[in-house]
Amino acid sequence: MDEANPERSTRASLKALSENTVIMGLAWAAAAGFVFAVLNTIMRALAIELPPVQVLFMRYFAGAVVLLPMILRTGPAHFRTNNLRGQLYRGVAHTAGLALWFIALPNLPLAYTTAIGFTGPVFIMIGATLFLGERMVPARWLAVGLGFIGVLVIVAPRLGSADGIYSLIMLGAAPLFAASFLIAKWLTRVERPATIVLWQSMTVSAFSLPFALWVWTAPTPMQWLLVLLAGGLGSLGHWCLTRAYQIADISAAQPVKFLDLVWASTLGFMIFGDVPALATLIGGGLIVVGTIWSARRESNRRHPIQSPAAIKKQTGEAE
Repeated sequence: MDEANPERSTRASLKALSENTVIMGLAWAAAAGFVFAVLNTIMRALAIELPPVQVLFMRYFAGAVVLLPMILRTGPAHFRTNNLRGQLYRGVAHTAGLALWFIALPNLPLAYTTAIGFTGPVFIMIGATLFLGERMVPARWLAVGLGFIGVLVIVAPRLGSADGIYSLIMLGAAPLFAASFLIAKWLTRVERPATIVLWQSMTVSAFSLPFALWVWTAPTPMQWLLVLLAGGLGSLGHWCLTRAYQIADISAAQPVKFLDLVWASTLGFMIFGDVPALATLIGGGLIVVGTIWSARRESNRRHPIQSPAAIKKQTGEAE
């Protein structure tokens, strides 16, 4: 500590600790992206062979099942929600987004669907400003503008093709997912991450079950095994993402999404032989540039320094 100026030394220490929380939030978001890339690969393989809405139900039902050991160990009371209405709203939004996403998924390359998913942060940034009171600085508006240009570059070449309708369906899922994640961010103020993940699995399973029964096809043992694996990966990915949103601003955590295109392109080529189109890479790159530039500008802004107690509460050290 600087004995000549202890106040300055203390402020420097608190600033470093505050910056570490942002890094932790970005790390959790990056981990979630990799987990979801593996999950999406499994989901696409299943959705090619089974009705998409059935795969949707099975994936989230399995997500609830894999959490049973945790529920039994800690007790059901540990997962009691403090905001049932918010959990139900999120379930409706996420189920609607997933329905569109699963319909389009078997008909589009994995890297392409991931690039369209980059529009999610654009809708999240706007929604965070309108509904969560997060400040929309000019850098974020630039990211939004580049994001929409990137969407046009990605989607336009396919609109005249046979799968053009699936591009629009996939694009329609983005604002619904954004609404779901914004509600999740809001719920982190009163709920534990594990509680949010469990209720998401239960509500999506309940809302999608009637549609799944309508088109049900008996899965093979291997497909059931993949579903259980997907359930575990989905719960893990959403837990990581919720953890990231609990620690950092939901807008600030978006730039790590650029890694998703790397994971999706690699897995899509290895498993399905997909070669990303040039328009997909260019459009995804525009969205990435906007979000990364926004993050760099935001990191240079002066943020109020929090107390150690507040920072520990954000990172979960006080739990």
